[in-house]
Amino acid sequence: MARSLNRVQLIGNLTRDPELRYTPNGNAVCTFGLATNRGWTTDSGEKKEEVDFHRIVAWNKLAELCSQFLTKGRKVYVEGRLSTRNWTGQDGSQKTTTEVVIDDMILLDNRQSGSTQQSSRSGEFNESDMPEEVSAKPAHSAVSEKAKQARKEEHEEKVEEPANSDEEVAPDDIPF
Repeated sequence: MARSLNRVQLIGNLTRDPELRYTPNGNAVCTFGLATNRGWTTDSGEKKEEVDFHRIVAWNKLAELCSQFLTKGRKVYVEGRLSTRNWTGQDGSQKTTTEVVIDDMILLDNRQSGSTQQSSRSGEFNESDMPEEVSAKPAHSAVSEKAKQARKEEHEEKVEEPANSDEEVAPDDIPF
């Protein structure tokens, strides 16, 4: 049997704010538009540019993250697969659309105050994906003193002195 591949990678700017909806069974679905540019110079030296517009769809946790972090104009990397759907319109005509169903999204600009590059592979959201002010791990060395102090206090609370230092520790007693 021959293998096949349906993979799309795009870097572009959002053409509109994301639209978050929920299916009747509670699954989140987010749609937004993405524009990609291509520039070239003709043989005569004339500069040309072409813009393609893509319909992007995210599902579940990734959909909620896209809705939360994306806005019109933001530069993002998305990765997913092409999907073509057919349906009958209200006027009875057959309609077809091709969209990119994504499973990965990375923010490529720093428009959000205090944020860094954010990734949400397959809808998972890691501490490193959060803006500095809510992350337990600093993304840059320029972390506010208040955040440093909060992490220090949190660490001190977790460290417990053993009751008896001669006591043997069983592997099952280690919490991680």
